[in-house]
Amino acid sequence: MIDVKPLRYFIRLAEMRHFGRAAASLNLSQPPLSRQLAALEASLGVQLVERTPRNVTLTAAGERFYQDAKTILASIEQAGKNAQAAARGDLGALVVGFTMCAAYSVVPRYARDFALSHPNVSLGLREVVSNDLASQVLAGQIDVAIMFPSASIAPLAMRTVVTEPLCVALSLDHPLAKAADHLSPLHVGELAEAPFIMASASVSHTLRETIVGHCQSAGFEPRIRYEVLLQQTVLSLVDEGVGVALVPISMRKAQLGRVVFRDLKDAPMIDQVLVWSPSNANPCLAQFLAMTEQADS
Repeated sequence: MIDVKPLRYFIRLAEMRHFGRAAASLNLSQPPLSRQLAALEASLGVQLVERTPRNVTLTAAGERFYQDAKTILASIEQAGKNAQAAARGDLGALVVGFTMCAAYSVVPRYARDFALSHPNVSLGLREVVSNDLASQVLAGQIDVAIMFPSASIAPLAMRTVVTEPLCVALSLDHPLAKAADHLSPLHVGELAEAPFIMASASVSHTLRETIVGHCQSAGFEPRIRYEVLLQQTVLSLVDEGVGVALVPISMRKAQLGRVVFRDLKDAPMIDQVLVWSPSNANPCLAQFLAMTEQADS
């Protein structure tokens, strides 16, 4: 610990203006206090106090040093508190990467809860194409990611935070959006002749394989018209009526004006996982993981 004893002793003497009373309040005898003051004056090369038979007065240098010493002592005490808070993960910075789907599922809730529980941690939110997230965690560019499962996760720790069904996104003008039974779940086989808008396999292999596999289970290969990077782009193209899409149900929150979402019969489930490096020593990460585990329990 930084030795601030000479400063504390001088401040007490300056405030009490009496060696005996100052020493008693510090649980000292007077000689050690006198020696501490003499050593302090010698190190500074100035006289800080003038002694009289009855009390102590501060020199001009002593008055200035008294004000500065209080500021220094307060700063050192705050620095110690800050160091302890940083070690606990209550002070510092954390970067969270996520996919667009996570932006419509858990990210807003996590960001709100963590900001409330850890107001002194700077939380950075970074939206990233899914397949880039694991590599950025490994490289230390982000501390934790929320993404679809991927083979690239293998060296990292992982915990599932969302499991949700896929649903069908249709343009408002699509016949299946206008059907009399438009509130009932669709069977994916009803989409066999429709052009699909789909995220590229390079973005999320898991999501892509889940969609294609569900179509194959109904006896057809999806006819893919466009492959894009972002789920928002998928929905924007659906909105223009150029195709249909299967998307995680949380994407309903996107609320594009001309996109209709319908439940999917026997819908496949898709996970979103929290991914981090066990070797990441950022104390704020441990706090974030604990917060999310409690929030999801």
